[in-house]
Amino acid sequence: MSGKAQRMPESVSKVETSFKELVDLEVRTATDTAVKNLTSDKAKDMYKNMEDIRNFEENAKRYFAAGEIPGFVHLYAGEEAIATGVCAHLTDEDYITSTHRGHGHCVAKGGDLKGMMAEIFGKATGLGKGKGGSMHIADIDKGILGANGMVGGGFGIATGAAIRNKYKKSDRVVVCFFGDGAANEGVFHECLNMASIWKLPIVFVNENNFFAEATPQWYSSASNTIAERAVAYNMPGVRVNGKDVAGVYETAGEAIERARKGEGPTLIECVTYRNHGHFEGDEQTYKADFGEEKEWADVDPLNVFREYAIENGLVTEEELDKLREESIKDVEEAVKFAQESPEPEPEALYEDVFAD
Repeated sequence: MSGKAQRMPESVSKVETSFKELVDLEVRTATDTAVKNLTSDKAKDMYKNMEDIRNFEENAKRYFAAGEIPGFVHLYAGEEAIATGVCAHLTDEDYITSTHRGHGHCVAKGGDLKGMMAEIFGKATGLGKGKGGSMHIADIDKGILGANGMVGGGFGIATGAAIRNKYKKSDRVVVCFFGDGAANEGVFHECLNMASIWKLPIVFVNENNFFAEATPQWYSSASNTIAERAVAYNMPGVRVNGKDVAGVYETAGEAIERARKGEGPTLIECVTYRNHGHFEGDEQTYKADFGEEKEWADVDPLNVFREYAIENGLVTEEELDKLREESIKDVEEAVKFAQESPEPEPEALYEDVFAD
């Protein structure tokens, strides 16, 4: 990947992408927000995190194609700014629920790269002892309540965790990541309604990459945007540029602070685009190969942040290049660890069936 900084096309960086008619609902960016508390150290951490996600996913793609990773993989590359910007505000005491495209969420929340890589390789040293694989990575000690192969499967878990936090009078927050397809599941409406009624400490983060598998969001959804649905549940609904990590960071920070104060939930719609298909092997014939959709697809959130961080004096280009090299090394070590780890023994089938 080139280290050259990259600006967002004017047609997609402000309000709307014209490959779908959208209502005039603001898409926030770092330019629109007065980004607070983004120190040099935080900027470095966020950039390294984004590089870790990108390198993890590119290696997952490579070794899946080589036949070393069993099952399916759904890659998060292109959406790194969302998980990074949101999880930068969370501690190990906070919770997240994830999706089938969950590697990025887990990396951003502090999941161990070696344990994650070993898990998707199906090895005994994985976070789930090699039994869960790509779509079921979890680490309770890090507040990762699990990726989920069911569309919308995280809503109930996240809402239940938020009820637990409120019952215990804790200031812990729950973030529920979900895709545009999950926004049309009934449990979406049930859980947003419940969260609002009880003012639960939860933030619902929609990653709108415009395709629920291969079905365009504007074809399957009666509402023009997902954020506008918040009005029905008496909570704030905000759209933010999901390729702008500084904008996501500021927007998520406001919502998480609101939740910690006991002021209830927020719905954030992050407008993004996935670099790869729904799953590895997807021919992606539904994607445009020219025009404004392609322009939006080609915007790289890592390069957008490089430019932002350098222009705002947060970090130098040399420091960013060093972080990139560190990330490449860290992920290479994770792959080596996974390849050298043993497969689960046959008797492991009878362990952890309920709890162990």
